[in-house]
This record gives sequence, C-alpha cells and structure tokens, in this order.
Amino acid sequence: MALKMQVAVVERLGKKLVLQEWDIPTPGPGQILVKTEACGVCHTDLHAARGDWPIKPHLPFIPGHEGIGIVVALGAGVTSVTEGERVGVPWLYSACGHCEYCLSAWETVCAKAEFGGYTKNGGFAEYIIADPDYVAHIPPGLGPREAAPIICAGVTTYKGIKEMEARPGDWIVISGAGGLGHLAIQYARVMGLKVCAVDIDDGKLEHARQLGAELKFNASQPDVGDAVRRATDGGAHGVLITAASLPAFCQGLSMTRKRGTCVLVGLPSGELPLPLFNVVADCITVRGSFVGTRKDMAEALAFAAEGKVKADIELQKLSSINDVLDRLESGNVASRVVIDFSDT
Repeated sequence: MALKMQVAVVERLGKKLVLQEWDIPTPGPGQILVKTEACGVCHTDLHAARGDWPIKPHLPFIPGHEGIGIVVALGAGVTSVTEGERVGVPWLYSACGHCEYCLSAWETVCAKAEFGGYTKNGGFAEYIIADPDYVAHIPPGLGPREAAPIICAGVTTYKGIKEMEARPGDWIVISGAGGLGHLAIQYARVMGLKVCAVDIDDGKLEHARQLGAELKFNASQPDVGDAVRRATDGGAHGVLITAASLPAFCQGLSMTRKRGTCVLVGLPSGELPLPLFNVVADCITVRGSFVGTRKDMAEALAFAAEGKVKADIELQKLSSINDVLDRLESGNVASRVVIDFSDT
C-alpha cells in the first residue's frame, strides 16, 4: 500500500481548499523528493486559488511556492543536490535552460518556465516533487521557517529594488508595508537606501518605522503623492509597488522623481492607466519585475543567513490554510504566515 501525505488542494477555482490524503510521489529521472518542513503563504496563492490571472492553473492543484524541506529521495541522474540537503521549492520551478532569456540569466521570463504551486504542485503538502536545478539552496544557520518567506517575498522585493538602479543615499518608496514590504524595507536599508513607507494600515506603518523607514505616510490621506515629493525633495528615485491594489499602482507614479523608476511587483487584476504626459515629460521609467533569478535568490538568502534581513512570521498548521487565505484577502495578516509541518 502506498504511503500517504496530507495536502491542501484547489479543486474548484474560487472555492475553499480541500484537505486530502494523496500518495507520496516518487521522483522520476531528473527529479527530487522534498519532505516539507515549512511553507510560506503568499498573496499569489490567493490569486491562484481564485483563478484571478489570464492563464489559469489546471485543476486540481496544490498551491504554495515557499516550501522548504529536506531532500529525501533522488531520481535517476540527479547530481546537483544530495539526500539530507535543505532546499526551497520556489515560484520558478524550472525553465528550459537554453533560450535567449535563460542564457542571459533571465530565466524568470522563459517561455517554457514552470511555476511552483501553479503549473506544478507546490508546498501545501507534506512532500514536494522538485527540479534539482532550480531549487533554492538554504544556507547553514537559516532555519526552514525563517527561510520560507525569503524564497518568494524576499527575493521578489530584493530583485525589485535592484531594478530601480538606485544608489546609496537615494530615496525609495515602499508602497505596501506588509508581507513583501517589511522585507523590502530591510533589504533597502542594507543596500544604503533611505526608505519612505506607504500603506493604508497605521500599524504596518509603525512597524515599518521600527524596521528603519525614515518616513511613513498613510496612503488614504489626500494628496499623499504631493506629501512624499515634498518630504523627499522632489520625489523618490525609486518606487516599489508591492500592494495588490490598482490605486497603489497609480499613486506610486505620483511619488516618483523625475528620471526615477517605478517598479511593479504586486499583481492585481485589471489594467494600469498611465498619466502619459507625466511619464514622458518627467522621463519616468515604469518597470515590471517578476520574482528573481537563481543568482538573486542566493543573494537574498545570504542577507538573511547573515542576520541582516529577517521575516516576521506567524506559524500556522496546514489545517488552518483557508482561514489564513481569508485573512490575507481581508488584509488581516501583519507580515507573513508560514505553514509549519513539524508536527503534521
């Protein structure tokens, strides 16, 4: 009789996840089996479960793309990881490895990329099948629960800040100070940048101040863009939009300095109207940034392993996943929830 594992499955888009028992999978050639220790919960999991995006996941599927665990079995031909190694199974599950994007270290936009917890079953499960060439290698000293948010929220914000091309001493705005934003603030401070935090939640803004943000503004106040420009002497050199909110995207452009860069990492549904005159006349760059490459991942994890960046986490069990997703949808999660599999 096949051994079983507990999983949380999306059977129908827009409906509650279903807790089930599935057979523990066996890794095929070029695959590994990871025993899950922890998995972060991301707003992307909510988008996936609701089917918010144009490309829908095939049903049924297991969400979760911040899974951390121990390699317990190797498929034929695997040499890049060893049994007993701690790895993460991130959003970028795999890519082709030979297209123009993969060859230039932009594998995140490979046309044949697969995504964990979306096109491939993810980390809301006691075991995960993974591609050994694309797992995150967790540095010694960084625990699984602490590492989980870094392999999505961490690398996404770290890469987004790099895409600003801001220099030490420049002002940047972090719009959305929650799960992604609280990590972005820490990465920015380590990189020598001055941070202005913007959010609609005063509690998150106070937390942002404690993490090193020098300025904070409530996004719901009138003319917040004008206030940010005055406080930063002309606007931020870079603006990172982490909030899954179209108003936040529109507002972010009003905070951007002439010749500044507004980087979009949140993924709300809908279209983004641009004030074309301002974008052109002020030479503003609007840039999308999609998670990060394997090199970005290693760098983001290194900051965490050195204690320079630390995710604020709340531990929950897999049985609470629907409650966690409901809270995430209503904005009732302070920073990052991590599903703890230690006693599952």
